[in-house]
Amino acid sequence: MRILKFRESLDWKYILGEILLIFIGISLAIWFNNWNSSVNSAKEKRIAVSKMQEEIQNNLKELLFARKINQQVKDAYSAYEPLYNGNSNEILTTPANLVILQKKYPNFFTVTDSVKVEQGLYRYQGSTFINLELAELSKIAWETTKSFNTANVFNYECLYILEGMYNLQGRVVNEIEKAARALQKAEMKELMRVLEFLSQYDIQLEEDYNNMLKSIDNCR
Repeated sequence: MRILKFRESLDWKYILGEILLIFIGISLAIWFNNWNSSVNSAKEKRIAVSKMQEEIQNNLKELLFARKINQQVKDAYSAYEPLYNGNSNEILTTPANLVILQKKYPNFFTVTDSVKVEQGLYRYQGSTFINLELAELSKIAWETTKSFNTANVFNYECLYILEGMYNLQGRVVNEIEKAARALQKAEMKELMRVLEFLSQYDIQLEEDYNNMLKSIDNCR
C-alpha cells in the first residue's frame, strides 16, 4: 500500500502581505487617535483661552471702576480728615468751606446739627458715609483650565505670565477683603492705609491684565 504525503508549501508573500496590512492598519489607527487627540486638545485650548480672555477683560473693567470710586473716597477723606473733631461724626470748619467740600464730595459727610464755636467757625455734627467699591475679580476660567489639565498644552512663557498675573490678583483680593473688614469695623485710618496698598497693587495688576490681553493669542 502506498501512502502519499502532501507537503504544504508556505506562501511567504501572502503572509508578509497580511503582516504588512496589519502593520498599516495599526499605524493608521494610532495616527488617527493622535490626530483626534490633537484636534480635541486644540479645541479645548481655544475654548480655554477664549474664556480666560473674557474673564480678564471683565476683571479689568471691575478693577478700573472700583479704583475710580475708591480714589474719590480717599480724596474725600483726605479733605475732611484735618477737620474731624476727634471722630468722623463731627467736623470743625467754616460754612463756606463746608459748602465747597459738600459740592466736591457730595454725600460723604451729612450734617445733622451745627454749633457756632467762634467767629466764622462752626462745629458740625453728622455722619461720614463711605461708598466703597469692592471689585469682584474672578479666576473661574483659570481654575477650570488647570483642573482639566488644559493648561498643559500652553507654552511655558504663557503659563508663567498667567500664573504670575493670577497670583497678583490673589493679593489684590486679599487687600479688598482687608478693606471690607476695616470698613465694617469703622476703622477709617486702617481703611485708608489698606486702600493705599490696594491702589499700588491694582496698578500693577492692570498692567498685567493689559499685557496678557495683548499676548494671549500666543497661547492658542
